[in-house]
Amino acid sequence: MSFVHLHVHTQYSILDGQSAIGDLFARAKELGMPALAITDHGNMYGVKEFLKVAKKYPEIKPIIGCEIYVTRHYDHKLKDKDHRGYYHLILLAKNHNGYKNLMKIVSTGHIEGKYYDRPRVKHEIVEQYSKDLICCSACIAGEIPKAIIAGDMEAAEKAVMWHKRVFGEDYYLEVQQHKTLIPGQSQEVYEHQLVANEGIYELAAKTGTKVVATNDVHFVRKEDGPAHDRLICLTTNANLDDPDRLRYTQQEYLKSEEEMLDMFYKHPETLSNTLEVAEKIEVFKVDKDPILPKFDLPEEFLADIDTYLERYKDIIDEGRCDKSGNERGEEFCRSVAYLCHLTYNGAHWRYGETLTDEQAERIEFELKTICKMGFPDYFLIVQDFIAAARSEGISVGPGRGSAAGSAVAYCLKITNIDPIKYDLLFERFLNPDRINMPDVDIDFDDDGRYRVFQYIEEKYGKEQISHVITYGTMAAKSAIKDVARVSRMSIEESNRLTKLIPDKPIVQMEDAEDPFNEGDTLEEGQKLIEKEVEIDDPENPGSKIKVKKQFKKYKKEVSYKPKLKNCYKLIPELKEELANGSEEVKDVLNYAAKLEGCVRQTGVHACAMIIGRSNLTEYIPICVANDKLTGEEVWVSQYDGHYIEEVGMLKMDFLGLRTLSIIKECQANIKKRFGIEFDIEKIPIDDKETYELYSRGDTTSVFQFESPGMKEWLIKLQPTRFEDLIAMNALYRPGPMDYIPDFVERKQGRKPIEYDLPAMEEILQDTYGITVYQEQVMLLSRKLADFTRGEADTLRKAMGKKIIDLLNSLKDKFINGGIKNGHPQEILEKIWKDWVKFASYAFNKSHATCYAWVSYQTGWLKAHYPAEFQAANLTKNLSNMEEIKKIMDDCKKNGIKVLNPDINESESKFTVNKNGEIRFGLGGIKGFGDNIVRAILAEREENGLFADIYDFVERMSGVVNRKAFEALLHSGAFDSFGICRKQFTQTCKNGDIFIDTLLRYGELYKKDSMESAVSLFGEVEELKPERPEIPMMTGEEDILERLQFEKELVGMYLSSHPLDQYAFELENFTTCQVGELETLVSDCETAKTKQKANIAGFITSTQQMTTRTGRPWSKTVIEDYSGSYEIALFGKDHENFMSYMQLHSAIFIEGEIDEKYYIKPEERAQGKTSPYAFKVKKIMLLGNVTDTYVKGFAISISTPMLTPEFRDCLVKMIKRNKGNVPLTMFLYDPEKKWNIEFLSRKFRVAVTAPFIEELDRMQISYSVLKK
Repeated sequence: MSFVHLHVHTQYSILDGQSAIGDLFARAKELGMPALAITDHGNMYGVKEFLKVAKKYPEIKPIIGCEIYVTRHYDHKLKDKDHRGYYHLILLAKNHNGYKNLMKIVSTGHIEGKYYDRPRVKHEIVEQYSKDLICCSACIAGEIPKAIIAGDMEAAEKAVMWHKRVFGEDYYLEVQQHKTLIPGQSQEVYEHQLVANEGIYELAAKTGTKVVATNDVHFVRKEDGPAHDRLICLTTNANLDDPDRLRYTQQEYLKSEEEMLDMFYKHPETLSNTLEVAEKIEVFKVDKDPILPKFDLPEEFLADIDTYLERYKDIIDEGRCDKSGNERGEEFCRSVAYLCHLTYNGAHWRYGETLTDEQAERIEFELKTICKMGFPDYFLIVQDFIAAARSEGISVGPGRGSAAGSAVAYCLKITNIDPIKYDLLFERFLNPDRINMPDVDIDFDDDGRYRVFQYIEEKYGKEQISHVITYGTMAAKSAIKDVARVSRMSIEESNRLTKLIPDKPIVQMEDAEDPFNEGDTLEEGQKLIEKEVEIDDPENPGSKIKVKKQFKKYKKEVSYKPKLKNCYKLIPELKEELANGSEEVKDVLNYAAKLEGCVRQTGVHACAMIIGRSNLTEYIPICVANDKLTGEEVWVSQYDGHYIEEVGMLKMDFLGLRTLSIIKECQANIKKRFGIEFDIEKIPIDDKETYELYSRGDTTSVFQFESPGMKEWLIKLQPTRFEDLIAMNALYRPGPMDYIPDFVERKQGRKPIEYDLPAMEEILQDTYGITVYQEQVMLLSRKLADFTRGEADTLRKAMGKKIIDLLNSLKDKFINGGIKNGHPQEILEKIWKDWVKFASYAFNKSHATCYAWVSYQTGWLKAHYPAEFQAANLTKNLSNMEEIKKIMDDCKKNGIKVLNPDINESESKFTVNKNGEIRFGLGGIKGFGDNIVRAILAEREENGLFADIYDFVERMSGVVNRKAFEALLHSGAFDSFGICRKQFTQTCKNGDIFIDTLLRYGELYKKDSMESAVSLFGEVEELKPERPEIPMMTGEEDILERLQFEKELVGMYLSSHPLDQYAFELENFTTCQVGELETLVSDCETAKTKQKANIAGFITSTQQMTTRTGRPWSKTVIEDYSGSYEIALFGKDHENFMSYMQLHSAIFIEGEIDEKYYIKPEERAQGKTSPYAFKVKKIMLLGNVTDTYVKGFAISISTPMLTPEFRDCLVKMIKRNKGNVPLTMFLYDPEKKWNIEFLSRKFRVAVTAPFIEELDRMQISYSVLKK
């Protein structure tokens, strides 16, 4: 006898099942089981992974099923408290048709019957799709067991007969027996099962129904029970020690045949019946060739279809039959003809009426490949929705990834980069030797992306469109925190353990060996060793011989993911906790490791969309989710993105690229200010000002070129053509960055441009002889060794993914082909070695080119319309304060003023006024509703600008309440009326503050206007409410208070920043930003290392308090541009430093990150540790730092800078900034490599923020000599 588990929950029974699918199959193999089922609760999420793993276990037949929820004989669309109950039912697919019916049932439950997270179906749906399904009565939550336990055998028998009528001999009753062995735990489940089982055996005999034994598997091994118990606590939000929480019996594991027989020894047929069920199951595949949607061709084209079919016959013939020789049909041929028609029309629009031989040959090759592979409708669909997007004013990216290598896509206006001009390869996108679905990823502007979704849904129908599901799994840190929480471990202890888990991969230096082949050389740190190895005996096939071979031995970095299993092996502190920690800590760590990786929740992929040929439930199981934007329910696939294409579905990624929104916003700003409209795709690619911007590193907010490191290399490179930008975009990444210095030196002519072979020049000349792109490797393999297009792409893939066997076979072909073409073998060997080394870094040129073009567009806009460009960036980054700060700094550096909101000039967004200054938008003021913004703008549009503050309250009373008025006031929106902000809080003659008097006046004015409108006498001037007098200003305005209001309301300081005057001190004397200090403390605690830290900022709050014992202490919040940090001072520290802790003081703190408390040696030996903290060592006023620490100041100048104008500006600037700090100048000559130092005896300088700003404007670098 043997046994098959037919009722099995994987971890896709989310937060209920703990079984990893791979572990289930491994255990089933150990137990010698011939088959294994998957029956997750109400879903088919895990089916594809289940079948994928099953391929590794050919001896185990996979059975696809589901434990569905069936309503209690009412319509599943009813969703109220009286229709919430349901039964469980097991369904198993006998064959592919059964699988399709199972998908229908499960999908219907999600689409129509989901209530309280249970996807329910009525009995009629089960009956409708019952064909080729095997049905089992399920656990004690099933309809029959429930009736038996309730004592209603008549109802139970009626239910059995209904199921037998529907499923016939494929209906089985199901028995389970879970007697818990946990001391003190209730046996209620077991007792109910015994009652149900007795009734089931009675009904089986009476109705002639067979019975199967199952175990309702929720975890794999018996020892996994306690971990599963903790998972259930997480699901039900209960603690382990809660007496009334849900508890499983911990018998729900993958039991052996012997264990099952031990429970059901009186009914051994219940085990053998599981084999009968398994034998009924066919092994079938769910994967399919692409099932592409059909594109509806326009009637005007079809009217002359025969002409087009004849015109493009050669191309159509290429794919008239599929790879199996089956005719693809008339519809397919028509689609090919229409694709050809659109492509050639587009080609003439792109290239002119007469195509070159190269263009014509390339387009024909691509069309034939697309036709042969069966994808004409794919291209038609993509070009259609992209054309629709553009017609609606939605910005579309120039291309993304390898799709930009398609000339057909370019002619169809799917992409906007000419692949022929830039040597982008089609076979990188579609390779006939590598049968894959085409994959066009498309960038849209953020605002338009959703409208494209809507268009596709309207065009193809809601039932043919779905989003793609994602699965969130339990990560390492969250697993520890969750298990700690249900175990009632203290938060402090839980935090201590999670801090031991690194956020980044764990890097170890480990021994490595590689064969030392002829021609190899030893690199630094490598040594040569000789070892005896076993190889095939060439003289005796099938035998082995031992020979000595040489190897190079060295240390290499090995990176491990920070999973708990790896952390427990590699992190000493965690090893110590597991060995010698408390039992509580050991339990938490061990059970967390068991739960790590469990599926925790589902989500919806932000970008992916599926388009089907007909109703998607014919092809994949569907669930639903709420759309984030509209709140409406949308369809979502139950298979995630890894598997969608395998089951034949067309998946596309629609990405929202904020940069496109910024470009669009910038163009709107330009039109508003200058009345200019232009196509950003048609800007000149050789614009001098744009390359000058890149060459001076002025690339803040310039797409892909923003980082400080990139700016440095741009200054050295001095790019002068678009190809330079493509190369830098590809090279500036870990790995390829090593090639940048050589690239720069060759570009600047300081190093000769060399080629291994003269034939390589044509392909490598754009990158100065350096191989940068995958496409260059592909082209060179074709040119040097006669690789086909397909073989060249296979080479790229083999190199990039390091497929050794494939590489070795291709190497022989490359060397032999190169020799045949007259190239020296030793040089071919060198080229191959270089390629293999670089291939894992080589970048996709198609992607680099597309994004270099987007970057160039942003660079061009910044070079010609800097204020409009940065206004757009500010508008699109309002929620990202770190980015806002960078943009504001860049505006300041480039002399662009960013002004407070203004009631007469501000729009909803950031705009640029006639003086070229950026005006903050009203919509950016916090706590200020869109309805009020719209009302103000509408009033201004209809009745003109507001003349003064009285005019504003007269016209806007009843719309702008006190809170909104204060927001406008304190953000500076009323400053242009000439009234100081403080005056609004001064007292009027009537004893009330002006703001209250003013708003009350507005209310009276509005009331009077309404009454006058219906009065017989009309307006009577004498009866109108009198405008209140503006109180006189007393005292000075509190600048810091004003700035605090600005920050509160607009998220930043606009009129100034309290730390602006200390920019030099912050840059040169702090070692970290205040906002980074907490992370730094955490890093030091994890690494158990001390670290000095100097911070600076201004004090935003301070409190003096006393402890319970009467000792004084204080807590103070210090803030800089990056964030804030609270500092607590006790004892001597409080006494020594409290005098500096004055509200709104700017201070400089020297400190150290160290253990917070002193630990005695004997306590440390017992494992006691202290948390780390920032300890204050010294404080001074920030304004005194320069005088205290600066010994000298040096500026660096190169000889090319020394024009008469420059010298004149330099002298004047130094004179303007006279002071007491000694000045040194370093003069560098790049040609002669001279570096001369001059100490100025005539001038000393005052190192201030304005002085530093002038140096930056003149692009003079500086250094500080510190005391």
